[in-house]
Amino acid sequence: MLKKMLKVVAGTSALTLVLSACGGGAPSNTASPAETAPAKKEVSFSIAYAIGDPATKQAMATAVDAFMKANPNVKIKNISDGGSSAYLDFLKTKDAVGEFPDLVEMRDAQLFADAGKLAELPSDIAGLFDNVPQVNGKVYVAPISLTLPQGIIYSKKLYEEAGIKEEPKTYADFLTAQEKLKAKGVSPIVVGGKDVFHWGFWINKYFVDEMFVKNPNWNAQRSKGQVSFTDEGPMKAMQSFTELFTKGYVDKGYLSTADNQTASMLVTGKAASLFSGPWMFEQIKQADPKFDFGWYPVPDQQGNVNLVGLPQPQGWAISAEAAKSPEKTEAIKQFISFFFSKDQYTKFLKAVNGVAATKEKITYETMPQMQKVLDVMADPKVKKSLQINNFWGDNQIPPQFRNWFYKLAQEWLTKGDFSVDYMKKADAEWDTEVKAMKK
Repeated sequence: MLKKMLKVVAGTSALTLVLSACGGGAPSNTASPAETAPAKKEVSFSIAYAIGDPATKQAMATAVDAFMKANPNVKIKNISDGGSSAYLDFLKTKDAVGEFPDLVEMRDAQLFADAGKLAELPSDIAGLFDNVPQVNGKVYVAPISLTLPQGIIYSKKLYEEAGIKEEPKTYADFLTAQEKLKAKGVSPIVVGGKDVFHWGFWINKYFVDEMFVKNPNWNAQRSKGQVSFTDEGPMKAMQSFTELFTKGYVDKGYLSTADNQTASMLVTGKAASLFSGPWMFEQIKQADPKFDFGWYPVPDQQGNVNLVGLPQPQGWAISAEAAKSPEKTEAIKQFISFFFSKDQYTKFLKAVNGVAATKEKITYETMPQMQKVLDVMADPKVKKSLQINNFWGDNQIPPQFRNWFYKLAQEWLTKGDFSVDYMKKADAEWDTEVKAMKK
């Protein structure tokens, strides 16, 4: 497969870890530096990050191992959980039992900053990036990469066999393509519904189309009772979402299919496509290096392209508790600097098909599918938003609502009885949680 060289504008000066050596008092002609240099004090800290796709999991683990090899006096305890539970729930559980990570990949910065769990990012680390979104007027996170959108990753072979000659330009074209695939006896789309987070891809696709690109402050207005899930936008969004499943466009085994099984189903022809992000490209290549696939964004019903892609306060964050220890804080800063050093960061971005968040330019090889993603993201006509749970400040959603709503959607899909009553339940749940937050 032809590859293009991609230059990514990022933000981080490559920092070199300086090993200090002190004389031990003995003459230089009688003792080697190794004998006279004092041993570095051992320090340890815990780390946790979201484990979703295998490519990211492996890239994170590789970075941690490489750092410990280069810094044998620092021990990193990886407490990341690879289960199907939501990452937010995992962090809440760790906090409840007194095991909140020292260094944590933070995806809900507003929630944990308000709870006093995060330390402000040291200025020398924050300086590696441009325009990091602030929470409560402070910078708490070092962005691991820029936000990348979800889109349709599809089998060119199955699309061609179904008579789909070009990628859909309108939502009607998209539905027509699914009908053609279904008529061929192929499951048009595989969904990894066993994992809670996977539900956010499709649900937020429609929420972005019908709500957030039109009203970025929808969440804040919902908390004030000024808008409702029963309004035209949210209702239309979830009707479109429901029809995707009820019309047979989604593989029937979605509730028992894990996110990490979707690539296999795609390359083996059990499904024609997958709605996910570029982090899946490498996993697909590993599953079948010869598999020919494409990528395209799903247009809205007016033919516009709206994507998740705005900057957000997500990335590495230091816990407030860890920040109380100078030794632990210094070791964590060393790791963050190592992670964003040019050589290591390039390896990570290449493994996950990421776009650097740092100031420094980074060059690495990428594939045509990733270049298509970057071209779409750079298109000035494309509108960008955030997922419902990625807003902060006044637009932060109640902490339990996201997973509650994803499970509610599973309920109405299973029963096949979507109606305005479900959206009334969503309003009631939101209001209940907002009241609880104010107590």
